[in-house]
This record gives sequence, structure tokens and C-alpha cells, in this order.
Amino acid sequence: MPLPKTQTTPKMSNLQLSLDKIGLRAIAQNLDDFIARAIKGQWSPQMLLEQLSRLETEDRSHRSLIRRLSLSGIKKLKPMADFDWNWPKKIERNVIERALTLDFIKEARNLVLIGQNGLGKTMIAKNICHAAVLAGHSVMFRTASAIIEDLQCESPTERKRKLRNYANAGLICIDEVGYLSYDDNAADLLFEVINRRYEHRSLIVTTNRGFKQWNEVFPNASCIVTLVDRLTHHADVTSIEGDSYRFHESESEAAARRKK
Repeated sequence: MPLPKTQTTPKMSNLQLSLDKIGLRAIAQNLDDFIARAIKGQWSPQMLLEQLSRLETEDRSHRSLIRRLSLSGIKKLKPMADFDWNWPKKIERNVIERALTLDFIKEARNLVLIGQNGLGKTMIAKNICHAAVLAGHSVMFRTASAIIEDLQCESPTERKRKLRNYANAGLICIDEVGYLSYDDNAADLLFEVINRRYEHRSLIVTTNRGFKQWNEVFPNASCIVTLVDRLTHHADVTSIEGDSYRFHESESEAAARRKK
């Protein structure tokens, strides 16, 4: 009885292996097609090098984008085209649309979005972060609890390394500040992130608490006043008010199911 056929990846030639080894991956993977086009088009040596450079540049740019999207932590994204600007009772659309142009990143300014649950703070923040990734920035989208947990490691050396990563990212979003309560050590860790980026790199923060309530989020933390001061010194702070759109969607979906 004959064995079932299995699909295998075509073996690379010596030339393809050499090209791949020196970093010309796109050419290595498309060598036969590239040579065929060069012969058919009767490319001159200069044109051949130009086409090679273009192919490699586009491939590296694409791989860089995929890598930065993966590292960003944005995950699922609902586009701003789906955002209902008329739902909130109060929203500063001009502030948000200006942030979507990413001008605040060039100026090392921060953006703070304040509002109750279900008003689109995270959706807006994710869209700004996604635009930043597409523009070539390194981005880290994390919840406040994830950042604090990440930095609560036992090794001081490892903590310093992680803090450097948070300090050097092109844009960081700290999502959901205020949804949980933390001890004073957590406040100190969050302060370290904000302080290291102060006047150098931009932050986006989303919170369901006004700054006067942050003492309830970080009780007994002595650094809260300084933390808020540095966060808001060069920042656009905007509030979104209204009823939860998620709750509205849930009610609408439930009503639709009942009709069926």
C-alpha cells in the first residue's frame, strides 16, 4: 500500500541559502520569480539593484510592522469609523481627532481620557496606538494592573531592564487606571514609568476616576501628587460623559433576540 503524499517546503538552492544568510530574505524566497522578471524585462545592472533594494525594503518594512503590532499588545481593534460620536453626552471630539494625527508624540505630550465604563476610552486609545504603530513607532498597550504585575518581580536587575523598556517605547498606553485598588508599592512602580518618560516620551492614560480619587486607588501612597503633576504637566486631559454604550448595545441585542 503506497504511503500518503506529504507536502514539503521546497529546498533552497545554495544561492538562496547564501542570500538568506546575509539578510536578503525576500530575494531568497522569491529568487526564481525575481530572475524571471529581470530576464523578461531586460533589466540593466542598475535597475536590477534598484528592484532588489525596493523588494527588500518593502519586505523589511512589512516584517517590522508585523513585529511591532505583535509586541504592542493592542490585539482586537474596533476602528474609529464605528465610533458613535453622538452617543456621549459630552466629548471633546477635536481633542481626540487631534490625538489621532499623532502630533502629541512629536511634542512628548500626554493624553488622559477620563470617563465611566463603556464610553469608548479604550477603543479610542487602541486606535491612537494602532495609528502610531502604522506610523513606525514602537508601542506598548497595557492595563495598569499588567504593568504593575510585570514590574513586581523579585530581581532588581530584571526590574531595571523592564523599566528601561517602558521608558524607551515610542508610545505607552496605561489602560484602566482606577478599576482596581493597589498598595503604595504599586503606586511607586507606576510613578517610575511616568517619571522616566516625563518630558521625553508620550503616554496615554485611560481612567474611570478623577485625579482627586486616585488616593482611593493608591491609598497611603506618598507619590500620588507628584505622579499626577508629572502626568498632566504637558498633557491634554479630556473627559467623556454619558451612559455606557456597551450596556446600550447589550440591551439592543437582547431586544433583537427576543423579537426572533
